Amino acid sequence: MNTPHLALVDGGHLPIVGLGLWKVPKPAAANLVRQAIRAGYRHLDCACDYGNEAEVGAGIASALAAGECRREDLWVTSKLWNTYHTRKHVQLAVERTLRDLQLDYLDLYLIHFPIAQEFVPFEKRYPPGWFFDPTESQPRMKFACVSLSETWSAVEDLVAAGLVRRIGVCNYGTALLRDLLSYARVRPAVLQVELHPYLAQEKLVRFARESGIAVVAFSPLGAQSYHAIGMAEAGESVLTEEVVRAAALRHKKTPAQIVLRWAVQRGTAIVPKTAHSERLAENLALFDFKLTADEMTAISALDRNRRFNDPGVFCEAAFNTFCPIYE
Repeated sequence: MNTPHLALVDGGHLPIVGLGLWKVPKPAAANLVRQAIRAGYRHLDCACDYGNEAEVGAGIASALAAGECRREDLWVTSKLWNTYHTRKHVQLAVERTLRDLQLDYLDLYLIHFPIAQEFVPFEKRYPPGWFFDPTESQPRMKFACVSLSETWSAVEDLVAAGLVRRIGVCNYGTALLRDLLSYARVRPAVLQVELHPYLAQEKLVRFARESGIAVVAFSPLGAQSYHAIGMAEAGESVLTEEVVRAAALRHKKTPAQIVLRWAVQRGTAIVPKTAHSERLAENLALFDFKLTADEMTAISALDRNRRFNDPGVFCEAAFNTFCPIYE
């Protein structure tokens, strides 16, 4: 199965549908990756902070050893965690990720958040998470005085070293992107942000596109990833919206497929997470139908600027630290 690709300005090709590996339990990760590759996935979205890169790496290695794909056919993304933003720690971080994933290079390496936190030694805790010292009676995040330009410069050096093929950013808005483009020696290839019909971010998507930056949507189904961790209300599901359900009936697809099709049809790649093997095929089956212009408009009109993954909310609630980045 050949999944369509987004053409990048450097001539690269990013598979439009990837497998998001956030919240995939360690015991399930290797087998899920193997199943995904068998189902036709060639885009895996990983991160140090997900805590399962070693298991993901085992799944990749077993698929390669079995001849189920070639390394050059895979697109593997990982992300630099907040505690490794200083120049001297960036390469150490990617080397640990590569060791865990059992790879020689990454196709894409992203700055995970525009948040610099104090370094936590690898031998002390890995992945380090959000707390500086979780054993304290009132643990908190501890910020580091590191500019985003320093971090980006160090990430650029990874390209020259051959450790990563492309670099980009997550959770940046237009102002940070404008600033980044003013000093970048290596332009960002990809912007990954939360995108779904409740958070369409039309201006940001347009700005990235006009700047030659491909956009990848995380949490493309909206609240589905956040109910279990208390970051979304039970009724906040775009899948129950009448315009989505009506389109699903017309096209004989599931509501989830309609929402994912809306995302890819507007020109973004997606990395939906699923731990269920039966949904792997469903999330790929988006290219045998097309939403009408009216359906696209109606789904886009659901936008309510509802962000589920907001450090300005969850850091205070979960990590005792006020940490807004979008305001």
